[in-house]
Amino acid sequence: MSRRPRRIVVTVVGAAVFVALVLLGLYLAMRHEPAFYREAMGIKPAVLEKASDRMLKKIGALQSAATKQGRWQAVISDEEINGWLAVDLLRNHPNTLPPSVRDPRVAIEPDEITLACRYDNGVTTVLSLTLQPYVPEPNVVALRIVRGRAGMLPVPLKKVLDGLSKAAADMQLRLKWVQAGSDPVAMLSLPEDDDADRVVRIESIELTKGNIHVSGITERRKR
Repeated sequence: MSRRPRRIVVTVVGAAVFVALVLLGLYLAMRHEPAFYREAMGIKPAVLEKASDRMLKKIGALQSAATKQGRWQAVISDEEINGWLAVDLLRNHPNTLPPSVRDPRVAIEPDEITLACRYDNGVTTVLSLTLQPYVPEPNVVALRIVRGRAGMLPVPLKKVLDGLSKAAADMQLRLKWVQAGSDPVAMLSLPEDDDADRVVRIESIELTKGNIHVSGITERRKR
């Protein structure tokens, strides 16, 4: 074989190997699972069941406290949220998630929360979304979207924003999009019951390692 054909063969083979390595790298990057997600998926069913029960009790206590005049607060752990997602969501709300989404879990760090789930669209990957929630004014919850990933790869946020807009519309929540630096922020206005004697207002959301702290006040409505 002359030098020219040999050079062509080497170039083609080299290009094919390069493309194969790139595709393999992309596949492995998409198959990557965040460390917190692997740990959360390894928790034993009995532990998840107890955590789900604690979550339901705390939500019931919070609902009861919010019906009474005065200040109220609650601290809920990511372990309890994950227990509820693994047990009660599947047991009592099986049609909440679309068929392509399963095994949602969360991790709470100071000032941000990451949500992750398995997503199957031909190739199974773990989608994750990191948010910074805060309350800029009573009964307005802001969700600053920090990053989205499919495995290790960044994903376009348009579908995320469209999904949040649709979810807000389905729940009849007023949603306004603003910008904080390069990050989009969803401003959700929580509805108030104009016919109720009392007004329930969320005043703060604070995130610490493993916990979300929610506080607010219930006041008699002024006529």
